[in-house]
Amino acid sequence: MLIKNFLVTEKSTVELEKNVITAIVSLSAGKEDIKREIEELFDVEVERINTLITPKGEKKAYIKLKPDYSAEEILSKLGVF
Repeated sequence: MLIKNFLVTEKSTVELEKNVITAIVSLSAGKEDIKREIEELFDVEVERINTLITPKGEKKAYIKLKPDYSAEEILSKLGVF
């Protein structure tokens, strides 16, 4: 499992309005790996992924879904949002 957890912060809530899910992922995860896992787990299509390493040494991924899908719906199914 590449995705460790989904983030619900003030910034990630603003990103949700842009149809972007924010998650902490494995350091070894590449963008294509993350895309494949999200698409398989939630049956959605990913438009693009941006990643960064946080000052804590964690890898954070901003996962933008295609307009046909709702990021908020996915997180509410998980009970995160």
